[in-house]
Amino acid sequence: SSNNSNNTSGTSDSKSAPQGTQELTVFVQNLLQQMQTRFQDMSETIIKRIDEMGTRIDDLEKSIGELMSQAGIPEDENLDANDSKREG
Repeated sequence: SSNNSNNTSGTSDSKSAPQGTQELTVFVQNLLQQMQTRFQDMSETIIKRIDEMGTRIDDLEKSIGELMSQAGIPEDENLDANDSKREG
C-alpha cells in the first residue's frame, strides 16, 4: 500500500504539500524555460532559412534577367505579362 501513496502526489498530507507545490513550481518554471529556449532556437532557424530563401530568389531573378537579356527579351515586357497573369 506504500507504493500507492507514493504515486498519488495530490493526496499527501498538508505538511508535505508546500514542498510538493514548490517542487512543482520549479519543475514548471524549468519546463517553460526549456520551451522558451527551444522556441527561440526554432525562430532563429526559421528566420535564417527565410533570409537564405530571399537570397536565392534574388539570385534567381538576376539569372532570369540575364537570360532574358541574352535572348533579347526586355525585362519590362515580361514583368507586364506576369502582372496580367496574376490579375486574371
